[in-house]
Order: sequence, then C-alpha cells, then structure tokens
Amino acid sequence: MPRNFNKYQYETSPRKLEPEYTPVKNPYKSKKTTIRKIDPEKERAKVKQLKKQKRKAIKYLVIGFLVLFAISYRNSQIDENFAKVQNLKDELAEVQKQNAQLQVSIENGLNLNNLEQEAKEQLGMQKLNSKQTIYMILPKNDYIEPAAEEVIIEEEQSGIRGIINTISNIFK
Repeated sequence: MPRNFNKYQYETSPRKLEPEYTPVKNPYKSKKTTIRKIDPEKERAKVKQLKKQKRKAIKYLVIGFLVLFAISYRNSQIDENFAKVQNLKDELAEVQKQNAQLQVSIENGLNLNNLEQEAKEQLGMQKLNSKQTIYMILPKNDYIEPAAEEVIIEEEQSGIRGIINTISNIFK
C-alpha cells in the first residue's frame, strides 16, 4: 500500500511508523525450568523461623510503643504538676500582695489621731477633764523586803567534785 506523505496532518503528534519486520517467537521452544525437590522438614523449619522473626519484630514494636507511651505519660504528669506549681505561686503572690496592703493599712491606722477618733466615735470615750484627775501621794518607803534565807545556786559539777562538795556541805 503506497503511503501518502503529501497529505496534511491536523494533529500535533507525529504519526507512528510501523516496523517493517516483526520477529516471530517459537511457540514450541520451552523455557528452562529446574525442578527442585522440596524437603518438608526444611520448609517447616523455615516457616517456624519466619514466624519467630515476625513475633520478635512485633515484640520489639510493642516494647517501643510502651516506652514511648510511658515517656509521653510522664511528660504529661510533669506538665500537670508544673501547672499546679504555677497556680500555687500565683496564689502565693496574690496573698502576699494582700498581706502587704493590709500591713500598710494597719500601719496607717495606728497613729494617735486615728486611735483617738475611733475611741470617740465607736466607744464613746472622751478626754479627761481636770476635775476627773485624782492625784495620790505615796510614801517613799521601800516595800521590798530582803530575803531572810540565803539562796544557794548550785551549778552542775563533775562527778567527783560533786561528791566532795556534798560531803563538805554535810559537815558544815
């Protein structure tokens, strides 16, 4: 069939050329295969070994996940305790601030003018007049009597010295 190369092609892709020769495969040629004799005992041993390796891998994965879980749990506990400590510090700062304010207000309220004013207003007290003042004359005698007995203050002494002092006090 003659090809017509003069025709205009509207597509953007070029046209495909067909090969002139296609190789033919021999359908009678067989592939090379070697038949191995399979030993059932060796197969079972291999299967057991594969299962053992899989169990070991799963065991390591589980241990790894447990370790990661323990670490994350411990970190969450640390975060919770840190938050509690911060809250307690905030409460402490607030209480200290209130204490400082109360101390300042107490110190401001302790001056004599404030005490006098509170005594007049709340308790109904008044200043003393000269009529309410009573003067007493006391004699200048000494009312303290000297002790009639001698007071002996004993200090603790070492064992032998204490025994000697006790014996000497008996003979006095």
